[in-house]
Amino acid sequence: MDEKQPFLGHLEELRSRLIVCAIAIGAGFAISYAFSKQLFSLLILPLTRVLPNESRLIFTSLPEMFITYIKVSLVAGIILAIPIIFYEVWMFLAPALYQKEKRYLVPFVVFSSILFVLGALFGYLVVFPYGFKFFISFATEDIQALPSVKQYFSFAIRLLLAFGLVFEMPIVVLFLTKIGVITPDAMKRFRKFAILCAFILSAILTPPDVATQIMMALPIIILYELSIFLSRGVYGKRKEASNSEEQQG
Repeated sequence: MDEKQPFLGHLEELRSRLIVCAIAIGAGFAISYAFSKQLFSLLILPLTRVLPNESRLIFTSLPEMFITYIKVSLVAGIILAIPIIFYEVWMFLAPALYQKEKRYLVPFVVFSSILFVLGALFGYLVVFPYGFKFFISFATEDIQALPSVKQYFSFAIRLLLAFGLVFEMPIVVLFLTKIGVITPDAMKRFRKFAILCAFILSAILTPPDVATQIMMALPIIILYELSIFLSRGVYGKRKEASNSEEQQG
């Protein structure tokens, strides 16, 4: 491991890396704003497909659409900056790792970015259509669905970010196993609790529809099992390295 830095040194490094992340997000925002209308049209597509022909999204204040386009561009900018954000996170945590472990920088950045995008796409392509169809099913001849742009954006982005972050579980588990915070045996012991948490989380984030909740809970459970498998491999190598160092000492 690298020589320990003083506390103020860590704060200064954190500040500089946050500045780099902010610049990357700002650049992504500038690029995304040029396509903000197209991005928003793409975001609302799962809802507009299940809306009745006479129904449309509405906005109830004059600046609402402008602010929404700004928010859409900002979220898109964050997604574009994801590789740089993960790179900066890894470099900040790198001093806690052994020199040979730092070679995982590129795989960490690549797979973290891929998993986040896959999680967001899973929510957009799989969960959104069924969830929105469930909500719209409450419309009747006397009750028309007129979803608000502001409310839809908040709901959709919260779900997309939640799915993206949930799919980061294997990467987080690998790192925590490497630094000795968790072990595969501990994850096995908490399996039942993790399954319960998966269904609670899906019940909070998805519509009160059993099928939609299962569609979110199952990937979390599968990712948890995958994380146990990966943790077992990393833990075994870490234990072997530790034993080797003790013998040499």
